[in-house]
Amino acid sequence: MALRFGIVVFPGSNCDHDSQYVAETILGQEAKLIWHKESSIGDVDLVILPGGFSYGDYLRCGALARFSPIMKDVVRFANNGGTVFGICNGFQILVEAGLLPGVLLRNQSLKFVCKYVHLKVENSDTLFTSRCVKGEVLEIPIAHGDGNYFADDDTLHRLEDGNQIVFRYCDPKGRITAEANPNGSLGNIAGIINESGNVLGMMPHPERASDPELHHTDGRKILDSIVESLVHHSQLA
Repeated sequence: MALRFGIVVFPGSNCDHDSQYVAETILGQEAKLIWHKESSIGDVDLVILPGGFSYGDYLRCGALARFSPIMKDVVRFANNGGTVFGICNGFQILVEAGLLPGVLLRNQSLKFVCKYVHLKVENSDTLFTSRCVKGEVLEIPIAHGDGNYFADDDTLHRLEDGNQIVFRYCDPKGRITAEANPNGSLGNIAGIINESGNVLGMMPHPERASDPELHHTDGRKILDSIVESLVHHSQLA
């Protein structure tokens, strides 16, 4: 039986249909768009907060979207163990909602960055990376102006000690260097997971590297991991 993807649409979202296309056409699952004014996500197996510029990025990226009516149910879903995946602006919304620690600041260059980057898989023991190998390098695009991850020292230590840093920006050989960091992100952090392991936020766009027609498919490893993990979990339930 197909998994049910719920993709939240905020005013200014622009990767919602990309996510829906990949879920349905590439992954062969069911997907529905959920308008931000809805009060319930309904019966879904996974919630995706997609990329874009929710509410025009006014005040602070994700700061207004965090108060959308639908977010109350997204937070409830996550706190009850539901799988939530925030991509780019979705990552920003997750930190604003308190589902992930830290904050996403303006890129160090003060410029919008849109290009392919390399990511080192730091933790393959998650439902989002089960099809990856620790230390593996993925090539996935970014497109953001506020992807500079920051957290205080105590939070950073907790993330490192808890193996919650899932992806770091690296060079093609997997070396974590300043030159490979596209936005000034602390510790080259590109994606983190919560302590419970059911909420992941990342700035790169795996849905944009999943269709063979685009000649980049590394993003499928992340999305296939989610599908495989959730299907396996449903079979055990």
